[in-house]
Amino acid sequence: MKNFFRLSFLPRGYDFALLILRLWIGFSLFLKHGWEKLIGFTQMTAHFPDPIHIGPVPSFAFALLSDAICSLLLFFGLAARWAALIIAINTGVAFALVHKFRFFGTGNGEMPWIYFAAAMTVFIAGPGRFSFDGK
Repeated sequence: MKNFFRLSFLPRGYDFALLILRLWIGFSLFLKHGWEKLIGFTQMTAHFPDPIHIGPVPSFAFALLSDAICSLLLFFGLAARWAALIIAINTGVAFALVHKFRFFGTGNGEMPWIYFAAAMTVFIAGPGRFSFDGK
């Protein structure tokens, strides 16, 4: 019982924590945002936000790269730091320029802020031992 309360049955070390973070964030980002961009490419490009004034199609293409391709790279831990950097840039721009730093209320940027934090964590710490990059 003493070991149960100490949680000593859980693996120690940050490699396992980075694995959980990469799997959780990579899968959820792809499932919620990447998949919808892949399926609705033609419909979404017509009205996609253009926060840095490069046009809606290039803005959408960068978001597609981030949310579909880089989320899967993050999930598998392949070129994970580069993928995390691209995700961090995309979600940082979304939080700052699309959601206008709103964390509370309607149209809030809570999710981009959380994705940004997770991507920056992987960018700084690396993908960990349990990844293709770690092999």
